[in-house]
Amino acid sequence: MSNKDNKESSISKTSVILIIIIILICIIFGNRVLGLIFHPTDIVVIEKGTIEKNDTVVGYIIRDENVLKGENYKNGIVQIKNEGEKVSKGSQVFRYYTNDEEEILQKIAELDIQYQKALDGEKTIFTNDIKILNKQISELIEKISSTNDLTEIVEYKKQLNKTMTKKAKIIGELSPSGSYISEILSEKEKYEKKLIANSEYVKSKKSGIVSYKIDGYEDYFSTKDFSKITEEQLENISIKTGQLVGTSSECGKIVDNFKCYIATIVDSDEARNAKVNDFVKIRLANTQEIDAEIKSINDASKDSKIIVFEIKKDVEYLINYRKVSIDIIWWSASGLKVPEASIIRENGTSYVIRNRAGYTDKIPVKILRENGKFSLVDNYTTEELKELRL
Repeated sequence: MSNKDNKESSISKTSVILIIIIILICIIFGNRVLGLIFHPTDIVVIEKGTIEKNDTVVGYIIRDENVLKGENYKNGIVQIKNEGEKVSKGSQVFRYYTNDEEEILQKIAELDIQYQKALDGEKTIFTNDIKILNKQISELIEKISSTNDLTEIVEYKKQLNKTMTKKAKIIGELSPSGSYISEILSEKEKYEKKLIANSEYVKSKKSGIVSYKIDGYEDYFSTKDFSKITEEQLENISIKTGQLVGTSSECGKIVDNFKCYIATIVDSDEARNAKVNDFVKIRLANTQEIDAEIKSINDASKDSKIIVFEIKKDVEYLINYRKVSIDIIWWSASGLKVPEASIIRENGTSYVIRNRAGYTDKIPVKILRENGKFSLVDNYTTEELKELRL
C-alpha cells in the first residue's frame, strides 16, 4: 500500500472517531434538552429564605362578654366609663337619660346664670379660704385645657364642680345677699338630686373591659363548651367579614380582656391532622402574627374541620369585629428556597439544574419542606448518594 493510501486510511479513521464523538455529544445534550422540554424549569438564584404552610379562612370571634341592659334602654345612655376602659365588679358603667332630663338640665343652667349674676354684684372681701379655692379652681381649669384624655377631663370637672360649690357656699355666707345665693344653691342641689334619683344607673357584674359595640351575637356562643358549635351556626352569622361592630345607644357590655377565641371552618390536610392543644400562629388583618392554641376540633361537612383557637393577644383590637379574615400558619421554616417550577422530579428523586459558565448539571437534592409554591432543599451527602445509587 502506498503512502497516499495509508494517509487516506488514517484520515478516514479520524473522521469516523470525530463523527462518533459528535453523535455522543448530541445524544447527551439532546437528552438534557428533551428533559428540559418535558420538565421545564426556571433559572433562579438559590438563596436562603423562609416558607410557610398556611390557610386563609374566615374567623368568627367568640368572647366571654356580659351584656348590660336596664329597663329604660329606650331613653338612651350617658357613658360613665369610656370604650375600652377597665372596670372592676360593681362599678357604674353608664346611666340612662331620665324622661324629664332636658327640662332639669335647663333649670340647672338657669340657676347657674342667676348665681353668677348674684356673685358679680357682690364686693365681698375674700378670706384666705376663698383665695385657696380660687387657686385650686385655676389649677383644675388649666389641667382640663391641657389634656385630651376623656377620663381625666371627667374627673377634673367633678373636682372643679365640688370646689366651685364649696366656694359658692362660703361667699353666700359672707355676702350681704347670702340668703338669696344660698337659696339658688339649694334649689340647684335639689334639681341635681332629682336628676340622679330619676336616672337608672347600670353597674358591671364582673371585671373586664367596657364596650358599647353591640352586634346581637354576644350570647350566641358559650365559651364553656365548643363541642356543640356547628357549621350552620357559624355561617348563619349575618355580618360581613371585616365589618366594624356599631356602637349601641341602648346598652353596653363587659368583655374578658385576657383572652378570646376564633372559630374557623378549615379544609386542608393540616387541619385534618391537627390535634387539641397544638400551637400555631395566626396572622390578623393588621399583619400581626400571634400565638394560638387549638382548644376544640369538630367535624364539618366535606371532610372539613371546625377548629377553635384561643388567643391571648390583640383581644382589645378584636372587640371591634365579629368576623375577620385570618391566616392560620401551621408551620414556618428557613433554608435554601427554590420555586417548585425549578425542581425536576424523576423516579422518586428531586433534581435542580445547575448552570456553571454555560454548562448544566442535574443535581439531586433533598426536599426538606414544601408548601406547593416553594421548597426548602439541601444537598445529599456522598454516603446518601451511594445508598440511593445516584
